[in-house]
Formats: sequence, C-alpha cells, structure tokens
Amino acid sequence: MKLHEYQARDILARYGIPVTGGGMATTPEEVRRLAEEIGGRVVVKAQVHVGGRGKAGGIKLADTPAQAEEVARQILGMDIKGLTVEKVLVAEAITYQKEIYLGAILDRGSKRIVFMASSEGGIEIEEVAKTKPEAIIKVAADPMLGLLDFQARQLAFGIGLKDSRQVRQFAQIAVALYQTFVQSDASLVEINPLVIKEDGNLLALDSKIVLDDSALFRHPDLAQLRDISEEPPAETRAREAGITFIKLDGNIGCMVNGAGLAMATMDVVKLYGGEPANFLDIGGGAGADKVAAALDIILDDPKVNAVMVNIFGGITRCDEVARGIVTALGQVQRRVPMVVRLVGTNEEEGRRILADAKLVPAATLAEAAQKAVELAQG
Repeated sequence: MKLHEYQARDILARYGIPVTGGGMATTPEEVRRLAEEIGGRVVVKAQVHVGGRGKAGGIKLADTPAQAEEVARQILGMDIKGLTVEKVLVAEAITYQKEIYLGAILDRGSKRIVFMASSEGGIEIEEVAKTKPEAIIKVAADPMLGLLDFQARQLAFGIGLKDSRQVRQFAQIAVALYQTFVQSDASLVEINPLVIKEDGNLLALDSKIVLDDSALFRHPDLAQLRDISEEPPAETRAREAGITFIKLDGNIGCMVNGAGLAMATMDVVKLYGGEPANFLDIGGGAGADKVAAALDIILDDPKVNAVMVNIFGGITRCDEVARGIVTALGQVQRRVPMVVRLVGTNEEEGRRILADAKLVPAATLAEAAQKAVELAQG
C-alpha cells in the first residue's frame, strides 16, 4: 500500500526524523491559509501515487499566500499520468547546499533490510543505478540487531560526508529510518532528497513509504491511510473480494489459483508469444463467488482479447471453479474466447459443468497457453 508524501512525512516525524512543516490541503483557500501560517516562500506539491510530478507541473513555488492560492488552482484537478490531483502538500520552500538519497528496502535475495545511500539525491534511484551504479552505497541491516551505528556512519562516509556533525545527524536519521521500516511493516522507505541546508543541518525534503499489505491487520491506524481514489478500480474490487490482482499491459487475461502457478502461467504465455493482461491469484479453496468476481474483473479490462483459466485443484475444487465461471458468464456483458484447463480435485465434474459453456478446453499448461495466444491474436 502506497502512502502519500504528506502521510509518509508525518510518520517519519514520529521517529524523530527532521521534516518540513506545513500541511495537506484540498482547496485553494486551504492552501492560502496554510501559506499564511507558514509565512514566506512555500512550495505546493501535488499528492498522487506516481513519479514525475515536477515535470508534469505538479510542483510549484509561491512567494505569497495569494500566489500559493493561484498555483493551487492550477494543480488541483490536473491529470498526472492518469491520476487526478485531489490534494496538495503545502510546505516551506527550503534553500539547501546538497541533495542526498537515503532509502531502505526488503531484499528477498539476502533476506535482509538493505539500506542504500547516494550523493546523487533528487534523482530516481533506478536511474542512478543505471547510469552511475558506483554512486550507490549499500549495507544490509542485521536481522537481530538492526542497522548498527557503524553501518550508518559507513553510509555517510561512503557518500562523501566529512563534517562530524552531518555524519552524526545522518547516522541518527538512518537508524530512525530503520525503526520506521520495521515498526510500520514497510517494504520500502526512502527520503529523496535528504538535503543539507544552508546552516549545515540535514532535512528530509521528500519521502516515500510503501507498506506491506499482508501486515496491515497489525496496523489499523496505517490501514486507514489508504487512498482508494489513487488505486485502479479493478485492484480495489479485487482486494475487497479477497483476490490478489495486478494489472499488466497485455491482452490475455489470466485466472489462476496460487501465486507460483500464476507466475509460471504468465511465463508460459510469454514463451508462446503472448502478453499477460494481469496477475490474478484466486487463492486456495476459492468458491464459485470468488471465481465469478475474478472473471468479472478480468473481462472489465477492454484490452483483454482472450482469457486463460489455469486451475490445479488441491484445496480448490475444480467443480467450484466451473460453477463460478458459469455464474460469471451469465452476468457479464462482454464475451471473449476463453481457454480452460482444470486439473485435480473434481476435475471431471468441473469439465461436465463447463461442457455446454462453449469454452476451449486444454489438457496441459502449454496447450492452454498456445490456444490462448492464438485466440488473442486472431
């Protein structure tokens, strides 16, 4: 679950990380009032879950409260990469000497929380990794002891900090970032840029937090921060139905039970020249209602030209899946060719239920993928 910048900023502040002042606003009048409270020059920043806000015109400076209100009218309601700006962050405009990147991410390869720092702040870390990988310094936090002080200082020295006060401040911020990561059950926490101000002190100018959806049950306060308006409607519907769904750019809808099987299914679709339109896992033991909801979500995507159902019935019963498909077909307005592979528990009963549904049967994953690709292209 992604958080807005103003939400991430408030969380970082709880852990003692120095952040900008100001607040969130949804109207130009609120922006003006915040600018009056801040006094002096302010920055008005669009709050949307995408990058490139500055290039799109979603970040503007204002010298007076009246000007802040004016730029807010320009930003609120604008479209940035398909998302409408409904709220903005108003903060004091900071002058600074240097931009730094500091972030933490869960590295599944090393099974540790890895910290990354770079002197190339203000630039997306992926771009730095591509063009100047030597500028990124990494350390892995100890699973039991956390990010140790010497590791934090190692990051500071690695990005060229020499002033003892700045090294100490950086180390304190890095350790606090680790605490934020762990105690929030995050999958990503980053400050970009972390700036060195004119007075030599460090300040988090922009921040980003992504939370682990699977751990939100432990954080009802954080779960309330979800902004449904920023999510694709299909993903919202899938979450409410208990389905794991991620929209992709292809034209072959995939409905599978089990994350590993779903990944394998997409791989085989690509092997035969197709492009998956989604990752969708109905989970183990899915009933007819969940299957119907999943198929409805898939067919709601206008790019989908064919659907491939790949079910390995263990806990999930093939006859229940078949009933869900029949139910969904009776409800949806849009029809596309559908390839169905049912293997496992009650597969014969499942095939019997689908016999009159005018679907394309397949005995193997390879056969199902080949047929789905042919139908999507034809």
